[in-house]
Amino acid sequence: MSKKDESTSSDPSVYEIVNLRFLDSPNTCQYNRNQLNLRSGDLVVAETDRGDGVATVVMEAVEPCCNVSPNSLKRVLRKATPKDLERERERKSLERKAYQLCVEKANGFKLEMSLVAVQYFYDRSKAIFYFTADGRIDFRELVKTLAKLLNTRIEMRQIGVRDKARLVGGIGCCGRQLCCQSFLKDFEPVSVRMAKDQHLPLNPSKISGVCGRLMCCLTFEHATYKKMSKALPRCGKKVRVGSEMGKVTRQNPLEETVVVQMEDGKEVEVGLRDLKKG
Repeated sequence: MSKKDESTSSDPSVYEIVNLRFLDSPNTCQYNRNQLNLRSGDLVVAETDRGDGVATVVMEAVEPCCNVSPNSLKRVLRKATPKDLERERERKSLERKAYQLCVEKANGFKLEMSLVAVQYFYDRSKAIFYFTADGRIDFRELVKTLAKLLNTRIEMRQIGVRDKARLVGGIGCCGRQLCCQSFLKDFEPVSVRMAKDQHLPLNPSKISGVCGRLMCCLTFEHATYKKMSKALPRCGKKVRVGSEMGKVTRQNPLEETVVVQMEDGKEVEVGLRDLKKG
């Protein structure tokens, strides 16, 4: 054990934090390292509201948290053993079987719903069934049937298309993992105005994500685009390029340039330093 670890373990008011990611959640959670020697990529067993679950360490402890009660965060209990990993595989197998059973029974009851995913609690005391539907669904008989066949508590949870994308996952048009599945914790409202401010084509296929709604990245990039756009002359503004006059027709904030239509109808792209107000 290093001197840093020794000093941390000797003082109960000082403890280190690690970031974990559970298989059932796209987001990372902060946990009390609990004096364990952990590295990125390690599989561990940690406390959750759904029982003790297996998670992956995605960020090692860097600095200790001082003057904070260790009870304010859940703890990493131990490094995962082969037995823990086997239990996790069994849980995922139960989820797949429950999924197939729910689809079969929902069709039998003629319920107009689309099952998205099933998540068992780590202690297997409850199973949550996520589904989408156009309206309200009377699934009381379905719940009774599933509870009897699966011998566990059942919760049916209706979700929207964004939550469905988060659960199912996928690759965005940028070629990267979906933002909602990789790092976004909350969904924020997205408007067409944001696409306009970023000078994007207002073609639904170009500005919509795999969920069919406007892309989440329009939201967290919007403030930057607006700030950069303010430094450029607005569209319609008269400017001088060299000895000629023209009118700004488009902005390119990332390049800090504007497209100017000259008096002869020709368009040129000009940097901010080369512009003079008309």
